[in-house]
Amino acid sequence: MKEKDTRWTHELHKRMVNMLCALNRELLIPGRGLTQGSQNPEKQRVFHMHEACSPIHVNHVRDKLREIVGVSTNWRDHMKAMEERKLLQSFLAKSQEGLPPRTMKDSYIEVLLPLGSQPELREKYLTVQNTIRFGRILEDLDSLGVLICYMHTRVHAAKMSPLSIVTALVDKIDMCKTSLSPEQDIKFSGHVSWVGKTSMEVKMQMFQLHGNEFCPVLDATFVMVARDSENKGPAFVNPLIPESPEEEELFRQGELNKGRRVTFSATSLLKMAPSAEERTTIHEMFLNTLDPKTVSFRSRILPPNAVWMENSKLKSLEVCHPQERNIFNRIFGGFLMRKAYELGWATACNFGGSRPFVVAVDDIMFQKPVEVGSLLFLSSQVCFTKDNYIQVRVHSEVASLESKEHMTTNVFHFTFMSEKEVPLVFPRTYGESMLYLDGKRHFNSMSVPVKLRKDCSEAP
Repeated sequence: MKEKDTRWTHELHKRMVNMLCALNRELLIPGRGLTQGSQNPEKQRVFHMHEACSPIHVNHVRDKLREIVGVSTNWRDHMKAMEERKLLQSFLAKSQEGLPPRTMKDSYIEVLLPLGSQPELREKYLTVQNTIRFGRILEDLDSLGVLICYMHTRVHAAKMSPLSIVTALVDKIDMCKTSLSPEQDIKFSGHVSWVGKTSMEVKMQMFQLHGNEFCPVLDATFVMVARDSENKGPAFVNPLIPESPEEEELFRQGELNKGRRVTFSATSLLKMAPSAEERTTIHEMFLNTLDPKTVSFRSRILPPNAVWMENSKLKSLEVCHPQERNIFNRIFGGFLMRKAYELGWATACNFGGSRPFVVAVDDIMFQKPVEVGSLLFLSSQVCFTKDNYIQVRVHSEVASLESKEHMTTNVFHFTFMSEKEVPLVFPRTYGESMLYLDGKRHFNSMSVPVKLRKDCSEAP
């Protein structure tokens, strides 16, 4: 996307948020938690995310999600709760036409993270460099995205929602600011911006308080899918009706995003050969690694200030305990994103030799749910570099405690910026060459390159 288009999109979304704030001003109740008066969701739109003191990463947003779904916080009772959800099947619509249309303001929510006004919250979000852990922000965005979709699809006749809404894709997260203070309040806002038959696109923004004004920090686009009450099959969601030219443009952008994702998937290097330009790039890199002292394709040496891709890896292992489960008793997607991000950050830090900060996240596809009790294997690798940018790919796979079979669950793509210029990364094999080209594609999809400021170093 060109810089002019990006500025226009940000300005459009800003006007959209201001309009929704005005429409919902009478519904916004500052300082109230979800557990206070949450029986009437129409009269409560601002939630405090301050249940952060317990060992598990829950907050009032996740409390509200449990209330909507009707699940227990006790692991021993989760099977009983899932059995009770089977009774909600009768509330599921047979077609989308049988559901009442909704507007964007129906799902609009604001969530406060009062780090400044409630200092006891900082420990969970604090880094050793006195900045905010971005991995925790990913967790909060994931929970908020699900709650927004439940606001769009709420069924007034049912005490609990018959839908199981799960994260399908993190389409894009673009940073507007690279350094976050742990001593100032943060506000999240978001709403459903596009709807298909069984899927919803959610636009979210994050702001931080500076003086008396909340300044933008990031823009995020998530795609959620609706499943039946047992999370076994797709379910229809309410259609979305734009009410203004701004909303119509957001909806149109959602259609374009869907088309772009389809095109990107169809041209994946796992399905199609590289383009002629990409093949030339790989061949030139190969020639640059041939030893000029020999006449052999096997004798290869690195150019100056370069690193073999195979030497840029880091790996980790997580045991998936019940503590990290979501409301459907699978491992919380936000937890997976946090662990992948932290490993990716460590990889970029180790590779670049200085503390990096994230500038973009894109194309995180949740291919398979992670069951409680699984072994989670994460493998991180630098796959493309340019100037002081580092493109990191994190591959996630699981194996059960009984089986040695590994299955891919997620692939994460993070773009970091280092404080100084980083080495070039060179593939040695054909497979690594494809990783390099894939990383280059993701890097080129970044909306606007971020300019480094010396006070912007960030830890995970």
